[in-house]
Amino acid sequence: MTVHKTGDIVALGEAMVEFNQTSNPTPDEAPLYLQGFGGDTSNAAIAAARAGARVAYLTRLGADRWGDRLMDLWQRENVGTATVLRDPQAPTGLYFVSHDAKGHHFSYARAGSAASRMQAADLAHWQDAIARSQWLHLSGISLAISASACDTALAAIQHARSVGTHVALDSNLRLSLWPLARAQACIGQAVRMCDLFLPSLEDLTALTGLTQAQDIIGWSHAQGAAQVVLKLGADGAIASDGKLQRTVPGHSVQAVDATGAGDCFAGNLLARLSAGDSLWDATAYANAAAAVSVQGYGAVAPLPRHDAVLDFLMKAHTP
Repeated sequence: MTVHKTGDIVALGEAMVEFNQTSNPTPDEAPLYLQGFGGDTSNAAIAAARAGARVAYLTRLGADRWGDRLMDLWQRENVGTATVLRDPQAPTGLYFVSHDAKGHHFSYARAGSAASRMQAADLAHWQDAIARSQWLHLSGISLAISASACDTALAAIQHARSVGTHVALDSNLRLSLWPLARAQACIGQAVRMCDLFLPSLEDLTALTGLTQAQDIIGWSHAQGAAQVVLKLGADGAIASDGKLQRTVPGHSVQAVDATGAGDCFAGNLLARLSAGDSLWDATAYANAAAAVSVQGYGAVAPLPRHDAVLDFLMKAHTP
């Protein structure tokens, strides 16, 4: 059964409060942190909304001050909140981002968070929103935060498939959240049920042992994903529909923080696919949006709006 689609994207997962390091102190100094917001699928939802898509978010939040601030954020960003459940018995999760010569590093305070207490029964609140959207977006983190959240995510995927809603899955492998064997089993199951898989080279090397882009794309299609966009970070992306592949090269920019770059890519890709772009055009647009986003600090603040991406692309193509 296919339901009339009045929305573009619903994203499922955990939103969190972010504290992002903005200084490089000496040993005698304390680092400075910028308070913002994060959570991979929440970042992607906001990115898609800024790109012009009709978006809603599926999650649980604590009935606390930080949960209130996240609700305010989504409402400002035109992300639907009617599907957000509040849990008075659990807190909203937090995380910290630090930076050094090796890149960015995450520390989490999310154990027992409201989102980790998602249950398959919560799907009763979300079925209509999923059915009326073109895409359901999830990630490896959506599956990893708890066993009940994994069950909820897989049930949401099954429901989406039953009502003609496409499923997009971002690998976002975090081995600090679960053992490799469980990640392989759960992400593998989700890939087999998705329409569009968004792996990164680093994630899939850790997950499968494969190191070559073509092998990873082949593995992804073999699992059942009809479309695959392999994210290569600063080197761009490779998009494949199983018959044709196109490589989108990276853009040379002054990157300061790549915290939400992959989420920005996912949200913009889905926004453009929802608007009717081809996989190839949507990938090129998403690649440009991610290049814009890494030039600012935080997961949410640098997410570009549609005009900024178009301006970037115009300048990139100007001799």
